[in-house]
Amino acid sequence: MVTQPADVLTGTETVFAEVLADVARVERVSVDSHFFDDLGADSLVMAHFCARVRKRGDLPSVSMKDIYGYPTIRSLAAALAATAPPPLESAVPVPVTIEAAAPASTRQYILCGTLQLLFFLGYAWGAALVGAWAYGWISAGSGLIDIYLRAVLFGGVGFIGLCTVPILAKWVLVGRWKPQQIRVWSLAYVRFWIVKTLVRSNPLALLTVGSPLYAIYLRALGAKVGRGVAIFSRNVPVCTDLLTIGAGTVIRKDAFFHCYRAQAGWIQIGPVTLGQDVFIGEKTVLDINTSMGDGAQVGHASALHSGQAVPDGEQWHGSPAQRTHLNYLRVAPAPYGTLRRARFCAVSLLAVFFLYLPLAEGGVFLLLAKLPALRTVLDPGIGAITSGALYIDALAVSLVLFFGAVLAGLLLVVTVPRVLNLWLTPGQVYPLYGFHDRIHRAIARMTGIKFFTRLFGDSSYIVYYLRCLGYDLSRVEQTGSNFGTEVTHETPFLSSIGSGTMVADGLSLMNADFSSTSFQVSRVAIGPHNFVGNNIAYPAGGRTGDNCLLATKTMIPLDGKVREGVGLLGSPCFEIPRSVERDSRFDDLRTGEELRRRLHAKNRYNLRTMGVFLTGRWLYVFLVTVFGLAAFDSYTGFAQVLMAALFALSVLVAPVYFVLLERCLRGFRRLQPNFCSIYDPYFWRHERLWKVPGEAYLHMFDGTPFKNVIWRGLGVRIGRRVFDDGCYLTERTLTAIGDDCMLNAGSKIQCHSQEDGTFKSGRTTIGAGCTLGVGAMVHYGVTMGDGSVLAPDSFLMKGEEIPERARWGGNPAREM
Repeated sequence: MVTQPADVLTGTETVFAEVLADVARVERVSVDSHFFDDLGADSLVMAHFCARVRKRGDLPSVSMKDIYGYPTIRSLAAALAATAPPPLESAVPVPVTIEAAAPASTRQYILCGTLQLLFFLGYAWGAALVGAWAYGWISAGSGLIDIYLRAVLFGGVGFIGLCTVPILAKWVLVGRWKPQQIRVWSLAYVRFWIVKTLVRSNPLALLTVGSPLYAIYLRALGAKVGRGVAIFSRNVPVCTDLLTIGAGTVIRKDAFFHCYRAQAGWIQIGPVTLGQDVFIGEKTVLDINTSMGDGAQVGHASALHSGQAVPDGEQWHGSPAQRTHLNYLRVAPAPYGTLRRARFCAVSLLAVFFLYLPLAEGGVFLLLAKLPALRTVLDPGIGAITSGALYIDALAVSLVLFFGAVLAGLLLVVTVPRVLNLWLTPGQVYPLYGFHDRIHRAIARMTGIKFFTRLFGDSSYIVYYLRCLGYDLSRVEQTGSNFGTEVTHETPFLSSIGSGTMVADGLSLMNADFSSTSFQVSRVAIGPHNFVGNNIAYPAGGRTGDNCLLATKTMIPLDGKVREGVGLLGSPCFEIPRSVERDSRFDDLRTGEELRRRLHAKNRYNLRTMGVFLTGRWLYVFLVTVFGLAAFDSYTGFAQVLMAALFALSVLVAPVYFVLLERCLRGFRRLQPNFCSIYDPYFWRHERLWKVPGEAYLHMFDGTPFKNVIWRGLGVRIGRRVFDDGCYLTERTLTAIGDDCMLNAGSKIQCHSQEDGTFKSGRTTIGAGCTLGVGAMVHYGVTMGDGSVLAPDSFLMKGEEIPERARWGGNPAREM
């Protein structure tokens, strides 16, 4: 019902008011009442309102951006009744209908998985043959010097072989990539998967990102890469013949430019073309069939959707990207020549050949050959594997290696970077590939070890760890959840977080700026009493101040006034309410004696969780050690096949172990939707499920049927023939995924949110044949209709409902 007489209202206003009253479960709604301030609604309620409106053919479509821009029924109806403005130049032509999914048969699905398994076992057998021969040859050396020289020789030859095989495999199995479609789970897809797996596991892809060697590697794969290109993203492109990168281009970390995507049952392959002196920001996605002219820029947390082209010299940002006046290339170039790049590459390779590889190989030999109890593995047979002494020794070795590495690593990261930081001056422009560049990379690498942020995150102890690293945290207002388990930076010594600020997972502090020839480090400061949502890239000079809500995947503004006392959402961002009544329901638990009592209880629980985390990781190391020693016990004779099987089992044990571990932590029960304070014991148990189970092992199974088996083991309600190229699910038992869905790399389904001291979770349902684009994120309470598509880098907010066969995109997502 409405409070005004019907004759003063338009028909749209009347119906809007009736729909909102029904959704909000109130008797009447005034057309002039503010949705958030007066009615106390939140984004979930308004998302349900938008979905209800879209289902009615007599009403104009409403998006969440409309809701925030026009927060009363009167203003919303007037805005929607106005003449629609001409489309932005960023608008992407979209077909009226979405092509029907082309699912493979179950027989093709099983055959594909079988061939992938055979490839893995064959690779393990080859590695076992080479490893057995190398172990025998290196162990035959007389004295440490001879062993070292043999390790150098074998390591060098092996490294070159591992680097060369993926390149040869690409040219033999594929030749040159061309724009095409490959049916998922077909024989052609098996070739695609083999090449993708080898290309991304190449040591050059793992060790040389950000180096001129990486550009050489991409050229060897067929990419057209100009001189002086600087690529810092570890997301390795696959269909490289369709990748063109002009001279002087800079690609920041966490950018995606794969030259392929999965959609509607197909692997779609297309070009990505970048001109000279192009700049690609952090966490930016370039879809297939995109291009950028010379001198063009795309800012951080942005996306170019398929068909978009940035003209020469223009700056764009947002998702999908649109024109802006901002210059994202903020560091002056520095002169340097070919000799500097060559010297950098030579030193890097020498370190690999003469330091890292010999230490690794020699360390394994000395461990097995010199410890008396382990000498039995030098004699082929089954005696060692059946001996209890081997398990006792594996227990001792795993304890020393794991906890010794934890303690040594912790000491390393809090001491050595502080010394190295003495050579870097904030604001000083340094040339790439020189002494200061190596110092900066060493600091970023050592202080960015994810193990420790995962160990201490989601607890009171993370603030002490970050302070030891070098963070400036002002006067800490302890909440027990000041930071999540994923916090990254370029340098911790120029990272400032204000008092009372809470940070969710996925914050990246961008306190280094790069050109193709230079870099500089600058301070990044986030103000006090902020809440920083998931997956935020925060650049130096971000224009936010005190008491801001930075919503999930928000693009931080670099221009305009300093935002204070507001919320920011979207890319490009716009203002929303800082908080709503529903989010302040538990504020009484955040002060006084009640806070101290509950915080003390949470700290005790978090300490036990950290103990469970360490024990769980050590036990996994112990299991791998047992399989590894058993493999070495069979290193000659017919047992090379057994050795390969044991090596394979040491890899395959990871999913079995972590599935059982997670189920035990849940008590073999499924999670239920909840709304509670972060000081509720339920939330502490939920936090444990974020911290303790492993994640990295999941990526070994990307693009295979076995990923779906693992998800089912973890409790996901997942359909048949789902293609998962690297999606991550935070709450597995709250997620339902239909048959033949396409989940692209970097996508995420997150069935919870946390704002200040309030935790909310709900179910998310992805219908049959749906597609999640590269880097797309889906929140809780969402329903995607069958055959619908969510475009790359989109953020589908909580409570949204996408109709069947619709195409949505953007941040926040809306119908396209």
